[in-house]
Amino acid sequence: MSDATTLLAPVWTHMTQIQPVRGEGIYLFDAAGRRYTDFTSGIGVTNTGHSHPQVVQAIQEQASQLVFGQMNIVVPPATLRLAEELNEVTPASIDQFFFSNSGAEAVEAAVKLARMATKRRNIIVFQGSFHGRTHQAMAMTTSKYVYRYNYQPLPGAIFVAPFPYAYYYGWDEATTIDFCMQQLDLLLKSQSAADETAAIVVEPVLGEGGYVPAPAEFLRRLRALCDETGILLVLDEVQSGFGRTGKFFCCEHADVTPDILVMAKGLGSGMPISAIGARAELMAHWKPGTHGGTYGGGNAVAAAAAAATIRVLQDEHLVENAAAMGERLMHGLRELQAEHPAIGDVRGRGLMVGTEFTVNGKPAPEVASRVQQACIARDLLLLTCGTYGNVIRWIPPLVVNAAQIDAALGIFNEALAA
Repeated sequence: MSDATTLLAPVWTHMTQIQPVRGEGIYLFDAAGRRYTDFTSGIGVTNTGHSHPQVVQAIQEQASQLVFGQMNIVVPPATLRLAEELNEVTPASIDQFFFSNSGAEAVEAAVKLARMATKRRNIIVFQGSFHGRTHQAMAMTTSKYVYRYNYQPLPGAIFVAPFPYAYYYGWDEATTIDFCMQQLDLLLKSQSAADETAAIVVEPVLGEGGYVPAPAEFLRRLRALCDETGILLVLDEVQSGFGRTGKFFCCEHADVTPDILVMAKGLGSGMPISAIGARAELMAHWKPGTHGGTYGGGNAVAAAAAAATIRVLQDEHLVENAAAMGERLMHGLRELQAEHPAIGDVRGRGLMVGTEFTVNGKPAPEVASRVQQACIARDLLLLTCGTYGNVIRWIPPLVVNAAQIDAALGIFNEALAA
């Protein structure tokens, strides 16, 4: 690494010391030309692959015309085009959008909208959740203590319910769902009454919490509960959206429509942009001027990149590819699981797949870390996650093909053996 790295704040962790100078598809290249297979996608960001030509072209063309137009002053046409593109791919009832820069900002916006619309204050989240690192989002994050470490006190009125993590509990899916719904009912009777609860916020696949898909039936039961009580259902699809799970949005697997949909990461192919979507009737409760930001909606370059991203996902059938390649990846990982008993569970949707490592029924983060490092030594980049750090997550760009999936599985097999 160059000496300039000493100028970077030490608060960042670094999985590697690689300094890429170029990216193409699923690959990163350093200055010496060494190629790395990136199965992290920048933590689920580069769904269209690194530097997709159409996204790059959209960025270049927009930058030559208008870089920024502050939303409170003007209305950038690029942002309007993005809103139209989003309106075509989000659930039918979601027809208005608010833009910001990051997932945490979008979560904060969703909470503010929910509180404004319902005139209620309390928020329910789930064990293992990750919603961001700003103070409100941090208060809602329970995947690891490090995200909240020494930052207390955090905003209150946040209540935590168990997530249907069947492998952790050692139960079948139906038993786990029943238990979690019973505990949620208990929470509403003992800690946060329904008529003071603004929203239930849930990731349809736990991200930092271990790549655990919420069963479709659980999401449907949450939707029914919210309909009965007037609580808003907020789906945080920051990591699971934009084709990642083999549907444009993960909620489609359960045929559930949220009241508020939170989007980021894969939306911009690497440009900083996020959004929330809701029905106009709900957005109408948001008093003008009570939320905003300098760059939200005003970054025309990010908006153009996001609109191009949506078109690429559709034109190149990347959502369908994610479903097909996800099946291939899961099949290959389950074959390896049969040979390596330290892989306790293989789970996921589409190309959002987790392999959980356990020894004698207990989390084995040291095994996950050794396997990850052995993969990195072979130029395959994989991230870990989970409260115990014992899950390796597979997040390749959605442009990945069968040969590349098989090559990565081969490296993973070598790493397991090593």
